[in-house]
Amino acid sequence: MQHNVLILDFGSQYTQLIARRVRELNIFCEIFPYNHIPSDLSSYKAVILGGSPFSVRGEDAPHPDLSQIRGKMPLLAVCYGAQYLAHFSGGEVAASNTREYGRANLSYIKEGETFFEGVSENSQVWMSHSDSIKGLPTNAVKLASTHDVEYAAYKIEGETTYAIQYHPEVYHSTDGKKMLENFLVKIAEVPQNFTPNAFVDEMVAELKEKLGNDKVVLGLSGGVDSTVAAVLLNKAIGQNLYCIFVNNGLLRKNEFQNVLDQYKGMGLNVKGVDAGDRFLGELAGISDPETKRKTIGRVFIEVFDDESHLLEDVKWLAQGTIYPDVIESVSVKGPSATIKSHHNVGGLPDYMKLKIVEPLRMLFKDEVRRVGATLGIDPELLGRHPFPGPGLSIRILGDITPEKVQILQDVDAVFIDGLKSWGLYDKVWQAGAILLPVNSVGVMGDERTYEKVVALRAVESTDGMTADWVHLPYDFLMKVSNDIINKVKGVNRVVYDISSKPPATIEWE
Repeated sequence: MQHNVLILDFGSQYTQLIARRVRELNIFCEIFPYNHIPSDLSSYKAVILGGSPFSVRGEDAPHPDLSQIRGKMPLLAVCYGAQYLAHFSGGEVAASNTREYGRANLSYIKEGETFFEGVSENSQVWMSHSDSIKGLPTNAVKLASTHDVEYAAYKIEGETTYAIQYHPEVYHSTDGKKMLENFLVKIAEVPQNFTPNAFVDEMVAELKEKLGNDKVVLGLSGGVDSTVAAVLLNKAIGQNLYCIFVNNGLLRKNEFQNVLDQYKGMGLNVKGVDAGDRFLGELAGISDPETKRKTIGRVFIEVFDDESHLLEDVKWLAQGTIYPDVIESVSVKGPSATIKSHHNVGGLPDYMKLKIVEPLRMLFKDEVRRVGATLGIDPELLGRHPFPGPGLSIRILGDITPEKVQILQDVDAVFIDGLKSWGLYDKVWQAGAILLPVNSVGVMGDERTYEKVVALRAVESTDGMTADWVHLPYDFLMKVSNDIINKVKGVNRVVYDISSKPPATIEWE
């Protein structure tokens, strides 16, 4: 994989967003903690210093070793990075009189600067800092100001070093992507060659070389990540890939058979294992959400291990791990080489003795979908909403019984089918129903009922890190509520969850 751009992480909530914006320019990039910079930088064409919740004036300020970077390769310092260069290179950083958060507009742009080509004065940018640069570092030249921030951007003469106090990566910085493009493409001359087609060609070649004639086993979930990983591996090693799709009894209604049917036309070597009774038996009487997750993870490994032993000479376990999983496993405060396991595997025990292969570990979710489209995977499958690894177990609050699973599967089917028939499914990032541990009084005909309450949840998001509830049409909600109560025995009340993340999470458990 071509490295091209290195992003140093100082703990900012926006670091992943910088990477996403760079990738949107068809430029490959990687994120590393500031204190674990790769020893070999020869393949990188540029470096970006990210923001940070820390102050450069604090005793705990992160100190990157820039000796092999600054002045030797193009460098863009964002927010904390810009203040760091100023504070430790002859400039001055002080606490702001007013906290500088939110929208601001550029009031001055130095003429003839490539960094600001195509960017007009008054362009909106997004500030997020309580310190401010009061004096520029040695050999620096001011490039831009806002009404409140004199040194919103600067460059250091004699180096290809640029610094900005705002965040170009966020949506509210109107020309932020243009500035990143100007720096990376026009100034640093980084090639824009990271495309889905290029990724597929390079990854298939890499997998062929790495795996040779070895056998690989993959736990399919029916979701986007594991499916794209399977098709990529199949393209590289064909029938040496053995896919196992486990029914844990907590899938959506008819999902086990529907997904198996979908895979049949894709040329994959798939075995379906119906272990629903085993999972539900192990979950009986368990109400604690974390215990549910651990139980499902343990039983999955046991079932998966049983099936793996039926195959001879398997040497590799393939996982659908994607880049956010990799990033989240490496903390700025305590970097770790441990990579987060795919949720359907839940942590690989030593006794399985399999090597790991993760063909998607450098891709974001939207990139996985684009690669899937390049591979010719059905758009309906690529457009599937995310579904939690523990399945409906964390959408049934309290203990789990076969009867509760049946009720929730029926409710969920009415809701999801309704979204599709009303043309709303693709406008929602994730949707599902939650069975509450609450009974309510109702009336059907002339009879009193005392039955279950279900909550419907639909959110819009790009990556699941933040999410807003979707304003579904009242007519739709009225229709789906009526259908659920009339068609699903045991439910007499439907509510709609209008919480956003944060403070709430997408799932209830």
